[in-house]
Amino acid sequence: QRRSLAPSQLAKRKAGEEEEEEEEEEGGRHPPKARKRQKPVSETESGECYRSPFRKPLAQLTNRPHCLDSSQHEAFIRSILSKPFKVPIPNYKGPLGLRALGIKRAGLRSPLHDPFEEGALVLYEPPLLSAHDQLKIDKDKAPVHVVVDPVLSRVLRPHQREGVKFLWDCVTSRRIPGSHGCIMADEMGLGKTLQCITLMWTLLRQSPDCKPEIEKAMVVSPSSLVRNWYNEVEKWLGGRIQPLAIDGGSKEEIDRKLVGFMNQRGLRVPSPILIISYETFRLHAEALQKGSVGLVICDEGHRLKNSENQTYQALNSLNTPRRVLISGTPIQNDLLEYFSLVHFVNSGILGTAQEFKRHFEIPILKGRDADASEAERHKGEERLKELISIVNRCLIRRTSDILSKYLPVKIEQVVCCRLTPLQAELYKNFLKQAKPVEELKEGKISVSSLSSITSLKKLCNHPALIHDKCVEEEEGFMGALDLFPAGYSTKSVEPQLSGKMLVLDYILAVTKSTSNDKVVLVSNYTQTLDLFEKLCRNRRYLYVRLDGTMSIKKRAKIVERFNSPSSPEFIFMLSSKAGGCGLNLIGANRLVMFDPDWNPANDEQAMARVWRDGQKKTCYIYRLLSTGTIEEKIFQRQTHKKALSSCVVDEEQDVERHFSLGELKELFTLNETTTSDTHDKIKCRRCVNGHQVRPPPEGSDCTSDLSQWNHCADKRGLQDSVLKAAWDAAVTFTFHHHSHEEQRGIP
Repeated sequence: QRRSLAPSQLAKRKAGEEEEEEEEEEGGRHPPKARKRQKPVSETESGECYRSPFRKPLAQLTNRPHCLDSSQHEAFIRSILSKPFKVPIPNYKGPLGLRALGIKRAGLRSPLHDPFEEGALVLYEPPLLSAHDQLKIDKDKAPVHVVVDPVLSRVLRPHQREGVKFLWDCVTSRRIPGSHGCIMADEMGLGKTLQCITLMWTLLRQSPDCKPEIEKAMVVSPSSLVRNWYNEVEKWLGGRIQPLAIDGGSKEEIDRKLVGFMNQRGLRVPSPILIISYETFRLHAEALQKGSVGLVICDEGHRLKNSENQTYQALNSLNTPRRVLISGTPIQNDLLEYFSLVHFVNSGILGTAQEFKRHFEIPILKGRDADASEAERHKGEERLKELISIVNRCLIRRTSDILSKYLPVKIEQVVCCRLTPLQAELYKNFLKQAKPVEELKEGKISVSSLSSITSLKKLCNHPALIHDKCVEEEEGFMGALDLFPAGYSTKSVEPQLSGKMLVLDYILAVTKSTSNDKVVLVSNYTQTLDLFEKLCRNRRYLYVRLDGTMSIKKRAKIVERFNSPSSPEFIFMLSSKAGGCGLNLIGANRLVMFDPDWNPANDEQAMARVWRDGQKKTCYIYRLLSTGTIEEKIFQRQTHKKALSSCVVDEEQDVERHFSLGELKELFTLNETTTSDTHDKIKCRRCVNGHQVRPPPEGSDCTSDLSQWNHCADKRGLQDSVLKAAWDAAVTFTFHHHSHEEQRGIP
């Protein structure tokens, strides 16, 4: 049994032993008293005692240390100090000894990344100081370099590095003192998303003051791009940050997430990036207006062209000075919409809306009109230069020509298709009965004319789309049902009744039989997509369809599946209103724009879905127009708007004035004698007797608003094997052949 060797216990035991001896001496004189003997805890009934083999008896310590000579003592101390400290964490590779927890780092502040590393993208460089100034400066307040994370700077292309620097200078008020906004107006496919992700990550992590510039950032985008933004952040930052993407849920659940996001504070916010759609933002704006956000990025920002709508006002009321608006097409219809975008990011630099209209819009538009006087043109050019000089301080614009270095050739072709006899008769019958020309006043379309425009556009697509109107004998379609073939039914698609559908049928058949290319079909009407579905089922083409009825989560899944090389789908049907912006459909390299939109930006956005980063094949874009109809008038109106955009945004000085606004009165006419009404109006001098002449005749003027009409061809001039096979469809084509190889001077 172990006993304590403590001095106090030793003294007690010694006293006890003396008492026992005294009792033994008295035992002979008195009988012994019965004493109850306590059983040891570790002793069993059999008397066995269990002791742990690890327990050793205590050795008595003495106060006298071992006597060591000085050499032994020094050697012992040296052996202790020679062993370096090791972090008791397996495979730990972090810095050792640079900074202890809770202790402020001594010395000068340093940037987050090395500014002198090869390929480093430096956004801010502190001013050089003399030796005397360095002695006087407060080391705790010295500015440091702002350097983009090498993970991102290594993948940025030259134009993207320039864009990131521009964005950072704007949002930190270094380009325009007192203004913190800008417009990223690069054309589609130039990597605007990556540039904005780089900007957000840099602002969230560093600043010249050696601390984050902002705590939180918000991305507002169309609903179809919410998941795409989330995936892009994950792709480029690789789990370094956890964004919060809201793409569905109940109102209470969304409100709870938004309140949690706004309540985040501190240097290390768990979810510093919120990704939300315009629709969800508008419905839950109240929750987001209770706090502040460091940066707001509005993707497809041309949605904010109307300063009177609820989305614009809700975003404008956010407590954030730093605003970035992304739009590949900042000018869509008129300069006042352009003013709304600039005013949103940098309020006041162009004055009020009334001042802008009086000082800029009216003189510029008068100068651009084909009927303008010389004085009006001169004044318009002066005001245009003044507007450009102001806006260029907060707008960056690069065209898709840059992509020609990285992407394959893109060939854009405008295909003018004659109406079938049934379409022509229905068209003329409608113009006689409805008389929509009388509704036009001074080139502007009245409200009562809108239904007429829609009816004619649907008729150009396929007579089946206006069959119900003919059955009900609506205005303009009285007696039109008799023009349809006997026994006609809308349950089955009949391509031979529509010139454009006939051409599309040939394009799809030849593409399917001669290549492994995939095709994107784009239309403004879901009824037209229904016809596409019927055609695909008849021809047994595998397809997927994306329109406004599809949920956001499902959109991302079908896009990812279609882009996979192993996916069997041949056709992707796309509603330009639902998914024409921002989608990446590089799984296909052929796109058919089946009908034009009044807004050229919608068409441009939709046609840019296939010619994007990651595309490996030559891209073919087919724009189908019905010859001599309202569709050509719409295309001509697009040209007028694009010419205005190229003047203000692209700064092109040699854009000619081809279309007078008065010519829009011819909207409701049918020209059956031309191969292309638009081609006639651009006064093309490259064609002699209907055939192209290369080079153009001596002394001719080749520049035009439609300078991209590089080739006008009949059957002999066709370059695309797919369209060659469609020639026998008894349809007349006029081709707009626009390839980036030719722009680089390759014949």
